[in-house]
Amino acid sequence: MQIVLNGESRQLAAGQTVAALLDELGYAGKRLAVERNGDIVPKSQHGVTAIQDGDQLEIVVAVGGG
Repeated sequence: MQIVLNGESRQLAAGQTVAALLDELGYAGKRLAVERNGDIVPKSQHGVTAIQDGDQLEIVVAVGGG
């Protein structure tokens, strides 16, 4: 299936969850926010939120500093 991730087209396997995508991208365990089609996906829902063909996802990783 085809999605848009942070403004770029990306091919994914069908039935993938947000948690699986984050793991594939190396973001597992990091502080981040995920937006799917304009709505924030709560962290508690990452494992059960299936990504659909045509979804637009934004992933923002928190960066510490000072």
